[in-house]
Amino acid sequence: MNLNKAMLIGRLTRDPEMRYTPSGAPVTTFSLATNRYGQGPDGEKKEYTDYHNIVVWNIGKRNLAEICGQYLHKGSLVYLEG
Repeated sequence: MNLNKAMLIGRLTRDPEMRYTPSGAPVTTFSLATNRYGQGPDGEKKEYTDYHNIVVWNIGKRNLAEICGQYLHKGSLVYLEG
């Protein structure tokens, strides 16, 4: 058995886009920027930014896609786990 889990803290780079699948299920997408720190080629401390494409679906009775589409906006700070 294998397990892969990701945890991200970052800011939205654009407003979320909410759409519906042909079956009527809501889906919200947005881009998330996260920062990490390391050494540059010259040995100096450097900040790097990574960008993640996020897709949010409703899970069971939790309307996560709709909540994200309604309350998040460009610049929102979010914690994601999945």
